[in-house]
Order: sequence, then C-alpha cells, then structure tokens
Amino acid sequence: MIKKWYFYASLIVVVAFLSSGFKPSKLESTPWFLIHETDDTSYLLPSLNETDYTNSEIPYTGTFFIGYKEAIGFLESQGKYRKINSLGYLGKYQFGVETLKTIGIHDSLAFLNSPKMQEKAFIALLSQNKWMLRHIIQKYEGTVLNGIRITESGILAAAHLAGPGTVKKYFRYKGKRSFRDIYGTSLGSYLVKFGGYDTSFIQANSTASVD
Repeated sequence: MIKKWYFYASLIVVVAFLSSGFKPSKLESTPWFLIHETDDTSYLLPSLNETDYTNSEIPYTGTFFIGYKEAIGFLESQGKYRKINSLGYLGKYQFGVETLKTIGIHDSLAFLNSPKMQEKAFIALLSQNKWMLRHIIQKYEGTVLNGIRITESGILAAAHLAGPGTVKKYFRYKGKRSFRDIYGTSLGSYLVKFGGYDTSFIQANSTASVD
C-alpha cells in the first residue's frame, strides 16, 4: 500500500513539473495588435504605444517604414519572396507581370529569385503611385472619409492592392462604393490597416524604375 502511495505521489510530481514547462510565455500576453472598430468592422492595427512592447521579443517598429513594408509583405505573401498566387502574382509584395514592366522589370524569373530586386520594386512602385495620387493625398490626407482616417501610407497601400485608378474611383465616390479584389480583400481595409505609417521619404516620381 505504501509503495503504491509513493508511486502515485511521484507520478503527480512528475506531471506537475512537465506541465509547468508548457505554460504560455509572457510574450503571448503582450498584444501585438490592437482592435479598432470602424463601421462595425474590426481592423487589426499595430499599436503606436512603445510601452506595449517592453516585454516582447519582437522589435518595436511603431510607424517606421520598415514596419509598413513588412506588414504589407506579410499580408500579401506571408513575406515569401518566391510566392506565386493562383492568379500569377509574384513575390513578397505580389506584383503582376504588367506592373513589373512599368518599373523596368521584364524578367519575372529573375525578379522572383531576387529579394533585393523585389525590395527595390516595392519602392519604385510607391514612387510612381505617389506621383499619380499626389492630388488625392493633398486633398484627403488627415480627413475622415466614410469612417476611415485617411493617410498617405494608407492611400499608397490601397494603390498597391488595387492600382491608382481604382483608388481614384474610391475617392470619387467618397468611399461609399466597395472595391474588393477577387479574394474579397477590400480597398478600405488597406486604408485602415496601413494608415499612419511614415512614407514621407518616398519621392513622387512618374518614371521611377528599378536600375
């Protein structure tokens, strides 16, 4: 009887010890995203409060451009440089072949295999889109349209998703018409998710290209 008692007691101690090794880490209790309600739709926004990341192993990026481009890259492809989606869009930022041509890239295979080229392509396209949407940015930045606070970074992200022409249509209709891609991603969601980042260093350039 005593031997059985020692056996079960030892078993309980072992189980308790092993269980302690699987407790959630403090990192899981630190929110990487904050919930913001807009038009009855929940959007995930990076926290702008640096103290939210004090105990986090993830670097705080705040509104810096690196956080902006990595957030877009993750949403587009989970950050995979060699990703090709079902429609043939390529790379980390999911470029179409025709869009690549506008920034001077004609070898899609070389593009797919070059992270450096993809990063340059992202900057070049931002520059072109900033030029084409400069009047929209000037007119609407800092305003609230259909419940969404409009920022330059949000406008440029929306243009990356849908093209500058579609963005112009969105503002022409004052945001009251829904524009979604084939996967159901709305233009408005990009305005929200990628709003408030610092894209001021991007130069508006109608002929920007990848050297």
